Amino acid sequence: MACVSLLRKSAASLAPLVSRFSRVQRNSYSTLFTALSHSPLSHKSSRGLFAPGFNYTTAVKRTSSDELLVRVIDSEIKCAEESDDHNQDEKSPSDFPFEIEDNPGHQTITLIREYQGEHVKVEVHMPDLVTGENEEDMTDDENENATQSSIPLVVTVTKRSGPSLEFSCTAFPDKISIDGLAVRHPENSPEEQIAYEGPDFNDLDENLQKAFHKYLELRGIKPSTTNFLHEYMINKDSREYLLWLKNLKKFVEA
Repeated sequence: MACVSLLRKSAASLAPLVSRFSRVQRNSYSTLFTALSHSPLSHKSSRGLFAPGFNYTTAVKRTSSDELLVRVIDSEIKCAEESDDHNQDEKSPSDFPFEIEDNPGHQTITLIREYQGEHVKVEVHMPDLVTGENEEDMTDDENENATQSSIPLVVTVTKRSGPSLEFSCTAFPDKISIDGLAVRHPENSPEEQIAYEGPDFNDLDENLQKAFHKYLELRGIKPSTTNFLHEYMINKDSREYLLWLKNLKKFVEA
């Protein structure tokens, strides 16, 4: 995230303060222990003052480090809340055919629709950022894809009779790549589910590849849909990060 550098900077700037605070606490504890050791209350009374197994210094260090962590988390939360991404109201395109199921805390969303007696489900994952990989020895298509962000999709088209087609896809701006295709039968055991799933999709006849791309397009998997999903998932990533930070703070403060 963009605020990670702020987190490091905040931690570094607060470290001397924590160090001075810890030294003061250790000195205070040393003075208190010396006074108790020579007081008329005896060692038995001292043990009554401090519960068995209680380490005062450790407790102070733990408390001060937790407070530091909470302050840094608060700073990151403030930075995340100032972002324009987490609270945007995404408006789907007018021809968007899917119902969106988005559960807070999950890293995927699910799209569902009915199409001519088929049930279409799409599992949409968080976007993959531009990698900046070495562009040497790449084809033109590979080189172009390496410089574009993308979202992974798993599209499942299920017939009423039970079997389904499962497509593994990668959606780039204005382009959808089919990476894999498998036929699923719900009555199959887990062992049968790992049976032969056909050749690599790119090894199929070019006309067959085009036909499957058209097959998905008719069911709503097209650039206008996936470009909207790309923006939606970027905003979701910001929302989930903010929620994660707040849950993290609650745990540390508990």
